[in-house]
Amino acid sequence: MGERGRDRGARGARGWQGGARPLALAALVVALAGCGDGGSGHVATAPVAEGDAAFADILRQRLLDARPGDVIEVPAGRYSFDRGLSLRVDNVTLRGAGQDKSVLSFKGQKAGAEGLLVNADHFTIENLAIEDAKGDGLKINEAEHITIRGVRVEWTGGPSTSNGGYGLYPVRTRNVLIEDSIAIGASDAGIYVGQSRDVIVRNNRAEYNVAGIEVENTVNADVHDNIATSNTGGILVFNMPALQQPGGNVRVFRNQVYANNTGNFGAKGTPVASVPAGSGVVVNSNDDVEIFDNEIRDNKTANIIVSSVYSTGYSDDSRSESFDPYPERISVHGNRLSGGGDAPDGFDLKALKLALFGLNGRLPDVLWDGYANPDLSGGPQICLHDVSGVVNADGPNGYRNPGHDASSFGCTLPPLPPVDLKRG
Repeated sequence: MGERGRDRGARGARGWQGGARPLALAALVVALAGCGDGGSGHVATAPVAEGDAAFADILRQRLLDARPGDVIEVPAGRYSFDRGLSLRVDNVTLRGAGQDKSVLSFKGQKAGAEGLLVNADHFTIENLAIEDAKGDGLKINEAEHITIRGVRVEWTGGPSTSNGGYGLYPVRTRNVLIEDSIAIGASDAGIYVGQSRDVIVRNNRAEYNVAGIEVENTVNADVHDNIATSNTGGILVFNMPALQQPGGNVRVFRNQVYANNTGNFGAKGTPVASVPAGSGVVVNSNDDVEIFDNEIRDNKTANIIVSSVYSTGYSDDSRSESFDPYPERISVHGNRLSGGGDAPDGFDLKALKLALFGLNGRLPDVLWDGYANPDLSGGPQICLHDVSGVVNADGPNGYRNPGHDASSFGCTLPPLPPVDLKRG
């Protein structure tokens, strides 16, 4: 779940189970279009067999030699790399022939913490795949005006703690668009945006990750028209301590968030490891979040969870005195919710269901851990409409006196404004 503790910044039902893709010989053409100032650019052509190191050398050099305005084209084929790639030049596009046609495989990676690391503004990456990176798939750090389009990041061996933490991973960025992309198998978050501002995440698919889509410590984000399924948790909106900025003003709408029941395979000791399997949409310690017009169903712990950092198991030692641990001004309305809550993950939640609803009952649509800001009056700052009910788990008192009185949650909050990306 992000750069914590050290201030770091539609495959359909096939998912990770579809088996290996066919290997084939491929011809390499890496073509750089003319620079924006009228330059002639570069053209490099070389025939390359599957796994031939020539491709890695040529592409790596093209990235190192890139000039503003260049377009680096990766033709159809599967290409192997034993170390990570990097780009540090502004206004570059990396473009493949399709997310199942141009495949960069890092299965044999021996060096580098990412498949591709980018520290550059006005960067676009589109229509290619990054597979089996040793660490994160695509990391973009401290950059503005980022477009990720039609990119697939996948760990092809299925869910495993040894997989890289993050698939698509912009951190400390601004004006970010992630669309039409796929993330599969990340041991933390498939699609993650952290410590960023002005973000749109739309029309993507995330499956078999611990967190499907996560927005963390980010201000002004729209997460919409995505599919999150078969993750441990579908869509997460988190604030964590010891990071550069708190998040807020996040809208989650028109998504399909269903059957996120994969067992948690996050590394022990990390906050993501505390997410219970069967979590649909999770809001943790964030303020000003609006969740509306989503289809959320069949998440076995709860379709929606609202919680504090106190429920994550995150170390008290790293919490700042200025950090607000309580979720406030959370608005849930107009969603289509069904199923779920029938088999919560973990002893405490199983006991909670049994105590309140019996052996054959189920938790209602919303699970709240019970932590509320004692300095604020007027209820828990969570407004719920069109839900089957809410459970207050009474976390502050060790779950000793849980309840499901929904009378204090009938408030209404004004809608949040849409995100406006400044693409200049």
